[in-house]
Amino acid sequence: MAGSAPTGPSRAAAEPRRRLAERVERAFGPLAPLIAPAEVTDVFLNGPGPAWVDRGSGAAPHPTIGIADERALRELATRLIALGGRHVDEAMPCVDVVVGPGIRVHAVLPPVSPSGTLLSIRLPAVARLTLSDLDARGMFPAGVLSTLATAVRERINLLVTGAGGSGKTALLSALLASAPPTERIVAVEDVSELRVPHPHFVPLEARQSNLEGAGRIGLERLVREALRMRPDRLVLGECRGAEVRELLAALNTGHDGGAGTLHANALADVPARMEALGALGGLSPDAVARQTVSAIGLVVHLARRAGERRVVGLGRFTLDGQDRLAIEPIDPIEPIEPPRSASNGAEHVVRSRRVT
Repeated sequence: MAGSAPTGPSRAAAEPRRRLAERVERAFGPLAPLIAPAEVTDVFLNGPGPAWVDRGSGAAPHPTIGIADERALRELATRLIALGGRHVDEAMPCVDVVVGPGIRVHAVLPPVSPSGTLLSIRLPAVARLTLSDLDARGMFPAGVLSTLATAVRERINLLVTGAGGSGKTALLSALLASAPPTERIVAVEDVSELRVPHPHFVPLEARQSNLEGAGRIGLERLVREALRMRPDRLVLGECRGAEVRELLAALNTGHDGGAGTLHANALADVPARMEALGALGGLSPDAVARQTVSAIGLVVHLARRAGERRVVGLGRFTLDGQDRLAIEPIDPIEPIEPPRSASNGAEHVVRSRRVT
């Protein structure tokens, strides 16, 4: 049974566990036995009832662990969110935090959730994975690892895309860890998830408003603040709104070696997602297209299939015949060219097509 004590040294060695501080373990209450085992990637509570556990091959209800009472479940959610330094109530019913060793907790309260309080808990890998580790786990098809290493070395701006749980954060963390130790990396995130073993990694986290509705610091402002910190590499943990405008502006003004992640179901869907986010920032499709083409040199798309996270496509942004943003797949053995300036978007299209 998940969470049961090891029966001997050999079992303990075979099943590494997350080290939880006593206060973190207490905060998770009856869920603590599911949080410690290294093989568990996600835990869900869909209202009162059994806990759903994902050990890498899909979520399944746990036979004995769960919370049957809505009041107890809500108290658990409130306690975990408070441990992460935020609050959840009827006025703020949907909240995301990170607690303990990078454990991401998302809570939703009724009436937004008619079935009862929802908890989604995403657990980080016990070990901080390197590019070599990810390669050993089958993430990279032939030639891709070499292409990504070259992109980091040549300071090509990267966009890592994929659906939730596809491995975007793990890959971005490993890529950033491979940057030279003399470079200053400043990362902006809504909730801190990047775990980068780099000596000059500086994380910034957005702040929600307090009970009086004051004190909010959003991603847009944090990107601007990060630019004042003289980053050698600027990272936006996840592009999800108007902050993409600040990121594109920064990457178009000499800040190379930057990176970000974006939710998208397929490589072909990425241009539409960029246009949608740009619209939230007040950018026209034409402006999004020209800024994106000149700012981002490589798109890396991941997918999770049969429990395995894998790079399934590489691409570069181009302009189509109507000057709208498009993307074309590239072969991993192709040389990567730095993006052209926005004013030379047409030249970028011609050169890109010539080499494919």
